[in-house]
Formats: sequence, C-alpha cells, structure tokens
Amino acid sequence: MRGKLRLDQDDIVRAREAAKAIAVDVDRYISARTTVAVERTVLRLLGIDGIDGDGVPLPNVIVDQLLAEGKLASGAAVWVIQAMLAYELSAQEVAEKVAHGELHLLRVPYIPLEEIWVRGRELAQAGLDRIWAKRMEREAWIKRIGEGRQPYLYVIVATGDIYEDVVQARAAARQGADIIAVIRSTGQSLLDYVPYGATREGFGGTFATQENFRIMRQALDEVGAEVGRYIRLCNYCSGLCMPEIAAMGALERLDVMLNDALYGILFRDINMQRTLIDQAFSRMINSYAGIVINTGEDNYLTTADAVEAAHTVTASQFINEQLALLSGLPPAQMGLGHAFEINPDLEDGLLLEIAQAQLARELFPDAPLKYMPPTKHMTGNIFKGHIQDGLFNLVSILTGQGIQLLGMMTEAMHTPHMHDRQLALENAQYIFRSGRHLGEEIEFRPGGRIEQRAAQVLKQAGDLLERVREAGLFAALEQGVFADVKRSRSGGKGLKGVLEKELDYYNPFEAELRERLGLPKREGSGNERGLYQS
Repeated sequence: MRGKLRLDQDDIVRAREAAKAIAVDVDRYISARTTVAVERTVLRLLGIDGIDGDGVPLPNVIVDQLLAEGKLASGAAVWVIQAMLAYELSAQEVAEKVAHGELHLLRVPYIPLEEIWVRGRELAQAGLDRIWAKRMEREAWIKRIGEGRQPYLYVIVATGDIYEDVVQARAAARQGADIIAVIRSTGQSLLDYVPYGATREGFGGTFATQENFRIMRQALDEVGAEVGRYIRLCNYCSGLCMPEIAAMGALERLDVMLNDALYGILFRDINMQRTLIDQAFSRMINSYAGIVINTGEDNYLTTADAVEAAHTVTASQFINEQLALLSGLPPAQMGLGHAFEINPDLEDGLLLEIAQAQLARELFPDAPLKYMPPTKHMTGNIFKGHIQDGLFNLVSILTGQGIQLLGMMTEAMHTPHMHDRQLALENAQYIFRSGRHLGEEIEFRPGGRIEQRAAQVLKQAGDLLERVREAGLFAALEQGVFADVKRSRSGGKGLKGVLEKELDYYNPFEAELRERLGLPKREGSGNERGLYQS
C-alpha cells in the first residue's frame, strides 16, 4: 500500500520535522505543570476508589482538600503515601478516613521523603503490573479465539442504560462488529469528576464509569467466545478527566479509547493548557495498556469544508503523531482520524476522497487509521445515504484503513437502531469481501488527479505546520487554524485545575511509566533522585 502516490519525500520530512518541533515546544511547557485530573489519576492507580456520603468520588475528596490547602503542587502521592506509612494503612483506608473527617493529610507525622519515594516506587510497580496483566489477558484472548480482519467494523451503542447497551452490543457482535463503542452521556466530557457505579440513565449516551466498563467487558468476552472472535471495547478518555478514564479503561481491559486534546479544545471548549497536560499522561497509560487511541481530526470537516480544509486534517495528524510519540505511544496504537465528508454533489469528489485517504495511509503506514463515515452531507434520504456509506466503505478497502466507523443511513434522523446497524454491517461486509484485494490491483496514474491532489494537500499541510511552528500551538489555536474554531489560551473549562509543579513534586507512576516505556527521565517525577537508575 506504500508509494502509490509518488509523494515528494522532502515534503514529508518537512511536515514531520515541523510537527516534531511543535510537539517538543508543547511538551516543554506542560512538563512543568500538573492538573487535578493527573493527581486524581495517581490516586486511582494507588488503589483508591469509591465515593463519600455525598456521592463525591474519593479521589476528588483528597485532591480538593490538598488544592484548598495549597499543597497539591507537590503531588497528591506524597501526602497519601506519607499517611500510609505513618499509620500503616492502605491508600483506600487513607482516603476513607479523610472522607469521614478522621484524618487530615497535612497533620500526619513527618516521614522522610526518601522513604516516601521508595514506597512510591513499590506502589507504582504494583499498580502498573495490574495494567500489564490486563494487556496480557487481551493477547491471550486473541491468541485463543482470533479476531476480525482490518478494517475493523466499529459500531456504537448509546442507550443511556448500560444493561440495554449490553443487549445491543451482543447483537452487533453476532452480526459481525469487531469494535463496540459505548457513546458517553452528553456533557460528561465537561464533568471534572468520574461518575461512580453502574448507570441506567444517560442522555444521548451512557456514562463512562469503571463499573460500566467492567460490565461491558464481561459481556463482550462472553459473546466473543460464542462467535469465535475477540470483540474490542471502545470508550472515551477525552474531556476534563482524560487520564482518570484512561486508567480506568486500562484496569478494565478496554481496547480502544478516544484520546485527543485538540478535539476537546476545539469542540468542547476545554482549556488548552489543561487538556494538553492531561493528554500527555493519559497517553502514557494508554501506551502501556496496549490501548489504541482514536484522534478527532474527522470533526474538523463538520465545521470546515472537506476540500478547502483537507490539509488541516493532515497537519493535525502529524501533530498528534508527534505528541503521541513523546508519550511513548507507538504508531501501531495511533488511530489517527479522518473522515469521508466530501460533498456528494461535487464532481470527482470520490477521486478527491481517495487521494485524502491514500495520503493518510502512506504518511502513517503503521497506524490503524480511524476512518469516519459521512455525516455532514447526510440528508435523511436513506437510499442516497446508504450509497454514500457504500462509497465510504469502498474507499476504505481500496486504501487500507484500519478502523471503520460504520455509516448509518439514518444518520440525519435519529440515534441508530439495531436494524440500522445490521444494514450498515451488511453494507461494509459486502464491499470488504468483494473488494478485499482491490488496493493491490490498482495504481494511480502518474500526474493524474489523485496524485496531484495528494501532493497539493501535503504541501499545504507542510506550509501550515511551519506557520504553527513559528507561532506556537497555543497561538495557532487562538488564531483558529483548525476547524475554523478559535479558542483562548486562558479561556475554556478547567484552567483552575492547572498548577505549576513545586520543586519537590512527585508522581511515582509517571516515573515508572517513563522507565518502562523507554522515555527520557524528567525532573519532578522522583527519577532524578537516583531511584530509577539502571
């Protein structure tokens, strides 16, 4: 699948080098900061779960107390581990006592930092070992019962009731789905806490909770054993709780997670500083758990024109690739997003879409690209819509996409019903089966429309990336370079949850993850103190 477009390698190098410079600049800025979500994630990985008498998650109880006292910038782990050592308690017991008013973290007998660091590394190793065990479970399942072929057929369930979601997910798996995505309840991305327990009332989707993850994972394992194919589970760790939900997904063996700070900035008005910090840690967790991330460039074409703004999708893919690499995420786990949002009334629109899809495939040859179906130009004419989805499926098999989010002919009318999903699955299965090796048989005419279009988009993407490199990503987002949406560096939701790290800041899980993922050591994670020397 490589080299059909005869792309100029200098243009590729230019774009990738600019994207790398952009990512390094962002990483330099965020490395000196933490967030309330990162600190809550540390507590969850220490083993803290549950809620207090008012329904507030225990990680929030502790982080809120430390934040109010002005002590969170040293890291939540320091204070909790000190209490664990002083009173010989587990992290969960410490949290429960704090919630009941029986323990105040700033009134704990002093424990030398060296002892806290040693115990912190032990706890981090144990926590990450739990995640690794879940990754090994996935590999064992796939080895034992097998899996579907790429492009994976991806469908959504979104009833609001996790138990009804299970019914629909099992039906979809029996009909041929490879990935089940449980859409989150409307607005959950803007909650600065993670709801608790099994939920039966959502709005436009189902709340993402660790218990809901567990329920759906068990259901998909059962139906996977029945159909003889491992069924992947997808949910969202975008929003104000990116790293927390990433950790919950890792602990419950999710396989795919939406993870894209740029999406949150542009389409949910989440503060750019906050979400880029959260993204870095969440992607480290995703990487170690073997979870494939999905990015949201496809959404750019819902607010901007698919022809005029095609290069912004490519530029963003380059940036997301480089940010992911800085978090230790390998290309095989980068489900970089794009979409079939071409206007069906446009002459040669299919050729333009083939050029874009093939361009993405050749620029990111090892990534399981996430390809989104027509939405913007779906009209409610279900017959035309079914044809649009058929063309979308044809482009996917022709260009070797990795994850196929199936189009619904009722897209413009309502949330998909089970029969809508069945028809979508039949559409994709028919085209994938009949055109399985089409891409191996087709070459594009040198100098033809497809080759010229791909070259044009690549050059425009490189030009845009060089402008972003010069201005910096924050300034570029303020200027509205992506999706025709402008956001403020100091605006949006969640900025109050960003803190500059104190000199004694300690996050044992970041330190351990950096060692295990082979990432450079970073000040403020404990590893500069001689604890993590090889």
